[in-house]
Amino acid sequence: MIGMADEVDEVDEIVKAWRRERFRSRRRATPDPVAGQAGSQDVLDDRRAAAFVDHGASGPRVRRSCALRRSGEPFELTAGELCTATHVTSGTMTSRLDRLVARKLVLRRADEDDGRLVLVRLTAAGRRRVDGALTALLHSERELLAKLTLAKRDRLAATLRELLGAATRT
Repeated sequence: MIGMADEVDEVDEIVKAWRRERFRSRRRATPDPVAGQAGSQDVLDDRRAAAFVDHGASGPRVRRSCALRRSGEPFELTAGELCTATHVTSGTMTSRLDRLVARKLVLRRADEDDGRLVLVRLTAAGRRRVDGALTALLHSERELLAKLTLAKRDRLAATLRELLGAATRT
């Protein structure tokens, strides 16, 4: 399979090799180049990590902090809301919040109305860290996506949204 604009990439070469070596007569049994391109997530993750590194941030740490930042003033959510927003268990969230508290990026306190709830608030230092990391990420993404027209970006986003929806429906 030749990619868009007749560009051959690593995934195309892998599919071609599997067809040659294993699936000569069974086209449907060959690795699918679309699914193979999903491996590009690793490349995007590497770019994201590089954008965050100067801000002392990692993907999971930024996701928690970004969820707080997006919540608006006072940049506070319950621990349960953070679990939901970042798709982690409460046990995982507790250990991760411990590290953020130690770094003075978030504050944790009991809810005044319901002592069973734990509120997590982004500190001013946490907000600066998130804003800096997000600025670096957006710059990296703009640089990458500048190679695609707006129409291609829109089609790609729609296609990926549809693919993710199909993958997560059960």
